[in-house]
Amino acid sequence: MIKEFKEFIARGNVIDMAVGIIIGAAFTAIVTSLVSDLINPIIGLLTGGTDFSSKYFVISGTAPEGASLQVARDSGANVFAYGAFFSAVINFLIIAFVVFLLVKAVNRVKDAAVKPAPKAEEVPAGPTAEQLLVEIRDELRARPTV
Repeated sequence: MIKEFKEFIARGNVIDMAVGIIIGAAFTAIVTSLVSDLINPIIGLLTGGTDFSSKYFVISGTAPEGASLQVARDSGANVFAYGAFFSAVINFLIIAFVVFLLVKAVNRVKDAAVKPAPKAEEVPAGPTAEQLLVEIRDELRARPTV
């Protein structure tokens, strides 16, 4: 059983998957920082200088007036955090776009690496056997008989 486990772990696709998950986690941290530190402040500037990611409204319970999202959650209020959801949607769109660009680049590299073999020059096909026989027959008919 241990031998089978070692063989399973040693397979290339398992290691590739592990590397992908690790890089994906690191990439997620970068995108989260991009959204929260760069994009949300710009959106906040356009919407009057507010931090959009902390926007919410209280569904039930009470929260201190003007409290941050975390304080409202800590006070036990049931909040509808639409700003956090909007930030998650922006994160997803950015990640999806970058993955699209990566897949497009990989496909371009694959296509360049697997170039089709150059086509041999096409030689015009000669007459078929039937065409030759018809020509011979016609030539024999056209000859004068002796």
